[in-house]
Amino acid sequence: MAIPKVMGTEIEFGITVKNDRDFDPISSCVLLVNAYREEAAASILWDYDQENPLADARGFQVDGEKYTPNQQENIARNKTLSNGARYYVDHAHPEYSCPEVTNPYDLVVHERAGERVVEISRREACTLLPEGTQMLIHKNNSDHKGNSYGSHENYLMDRRTSFKQIVEHLIPFFVSRQVYSGAGKVGSENRAMPCDYQLAQRSDFFETEVALDTMVKRPIINTRDEPHADREKYRRLHVIVGDSNMLEYTIWLRQGTTAIVLSMIEDGAITLDMTLRDPVKGIRDVSHDVSLRRELELNSGRKLTAVQMQRDYLEMALKYRDAHDLPDWADEILVEWGVVLDTLERDPYELSDRIDWVAKKALIEGFMARKGLDWQAPQVAMMDLQFHDIRPDKGLYYLLERQGKVRRITTDEEINRAITEPPTDTRAYFRGQCLKRYGENVFGVNWDSISFGIGDEPIKRILMAEPLKGTKEHVEELLERSKTAAELVKNLRA
Repeated sequence: MAIPKVMGTEIEFGITVKNDRDFDPISSCVLLVNAYREEAAASILWDYDQENPLADARGFQVDGEKYTPNQQENIARNKTLSNGARYYVDHAHPEYSCPEVTNPYDLVVHERAGERVVEISRREACTLLPEGTQMLIHKNNSDHKGNSYGSHENYLMDRRTSFKQIVEHLIPFFVSRQVYSGAGKVGSENRAMPCDYQLAQRSDFFETEVALDTMVKRPIINTRDEPHADREKYRRLHVIVGDSNMLEYTIWLRQGTTAIVLSMIEDGAITLDMTLRDPVKGIRDVSHDVSLRRELELNSGRKLTAVQMQRDYLEMALKYRDAHDLPDWADEILVEWGVVLDTLERDPYELSDRIDWVAKKALIEGFMARKGLDWQAPQVAMMDLQFHDIRPDKGLYYLLERQGKVRRITTDEEINRAITEPPTDTRAYFRGQCLKRYGENVFGVNWDSISFGIGDEPIKRILMAEPLKGTKEHVEELLERSKTAAELVKNLRA
């Protein structure tokens, strides 16, 4: 029986400072992250001791040195927030990792809360910049100068599931899901064939099928083996193949369909051989085909379009649903999955209120028609970028939202609450509440641990190896009777 699909996302944002000739992305990221003020997060370390980015899911350790910053740099680059999220500097990008959630709906709420956290800190950072300059942040995946940065999805899986089976069944799913998960992009990059517009922002940058690296020779399946949970029981599937999406419906559908397919893999419910003859070529071919008619060749000899491939996955998922108890949210995902595939085959433009690549394409084409422009016009490239601008008064996605032209999944009230409140049904609740209640005594944090510094005593590390423990139901009474961090540690060990 498949385990619950605890999930989360890590969004790397594009950053620049307008009119700054000496723009330094790293120092700008540090300024941005530190401009976000949460009292509890001011001096808490991120616990790098609990991380091992060189472990490969195929069963070996990759050669290399693990990066561990000194204490001052650690504090400057990392913020653990009261909503259970991590907000930090990753290489030359600000990154927001949302707290662990149990369903696609909460994922949308907390990912969008991350957008607002970054925008709040952007506004604060701008007050510290020289006159005439302005920091700009984009929730996209490419700077159109050959550089790509990621939107990573994470899903909890049963470690007993063969990684070979995960690779075999997921690669065709990832190649084909672009038809509804792509963020849309003007032009091509990374030596890909020229095109006017494509479905996804990241697809030109994938160069191999399976590997550990996320920056050079990017793989469709990433093999990083950091479960951030009990290593004997769990695997964290680290998905780097997706785009940063703006439309809530796209995020929701992307997360839900992927979680269902992962459960199917765990339960041996993928009954068709969907293996592609050339997945790396296929992922580019699908992205470049806005007609959705290009066929991909499978090892079995079948030839299918990406939409047809997704329909095969959906039909297997419906049979799986009939034989298994799925989470409450799954039925609606399955219905909408079918609606989207039907609509893509009939007329993709009917999805301009729901799917990123369609919404952006329709918006740009309307502008081009009014101005008499073609796809090579610089104004068109600028519109592509502005679609992802996180400023509510400037971003083109937010314009569509204000005009009621996109379908909302969440409410602004839920998103604003998630800026400071953690989910109640994962260990993120315990993490967030500890920061709120005992922040001055929290020494260090990682996804699966929290450490307390209490007086002159040695640091007390509390392990949180079970993502579904530490919930409000589990710990609310414990927290209520633990008025201090010392009492909490004592009560936990009683």
